[in-house]
Amino acid sequence: MTWKLIVEYDGTKYSGWQVQTNARTVMGELLRAATDFFGAAVEIQGAGRTDAGVHAAMQVAHLRVRTTKKYQPKLVRYGLNDGLPADVVVTSVEEALHRFHARHDATSRVYVYRYSMRKTAFHKRVVWWVKEDLDTAKMAEAAALFVGRHDFKCFRALDPSRPEESTVVVVEDSTIEVDDHLILFRIRASHFLWRMVRRLAGVLAKVGTGEVTIDQVRTLLEGKCSPKLDVAAWTAPASGLMLEHVEYPPS
Repeated sequence: MTWKLIVEYDGTKYSGWQVQTNARTVMGELLRAATDFFGAAVEIQGAGRTDAGVHAAMQVAHLRVRTTKKYQPKLVRYGLNDGLPADVVVTSVEEALHRFHARHDATSRVYVYRYSMRKTAFHKRVVWWVKEDLDTAKMAEAAALFVGRHDFKCFRALDPSRPEESTVVVVEDSTIEVDDHLILFRIRASHFLWRMVRRLAGVLAKVGTGEVTIDQVRTLLEGKCSPKLDVAAWTAPASGLMLEHVEYPPS
């Protein structure tokens, strides 16, 4: 049987989504809980491989298991959640076609990065508190430049598992929104390079403080990397990043 899961998690205590040999991961916790519940080996694959410390409001995963027993989706959800830690929650379970693949079938992913303009007692784990004043109008102008087809090689970290990966990404939408003391950078694309969103968020913060100009952002988007524009050093903290939504074709 195959199920489509929607999972939310606080990634603070995890070394990312993907299973690792000597580290605690979100997918590892799901595999353990599912194996215990079904009493059999299971396959789980997520729509996105979030990094260590990154959160998800809507990670989508498929779960496959060989079983002759009929399970109601609600009981699967209850069973998985009973075996999961408090910071990982399966919010939805539905039966899916056997060929459904959470990663390959997704058409786009939406990430949101949260900057806080003040110290906060309640959201510290899910924001980046930037103590300098930020010019949100300039940040919005820079974020709009990300839309379209660009070579994002200046914004990615080399993924050892995908050394030949193309650095060209088509960004469908990229915006800045102010919500009280929060600045929300939201970006949608079919896929993202490793650490790309955190580095875009870091550059936007530099634009907001006036340390990076709009013209310099344009130069980076042309794939013209420079030691003077040390994007890697500006990588925004993982705490502010959340996988917000994954989109699929209509059923």
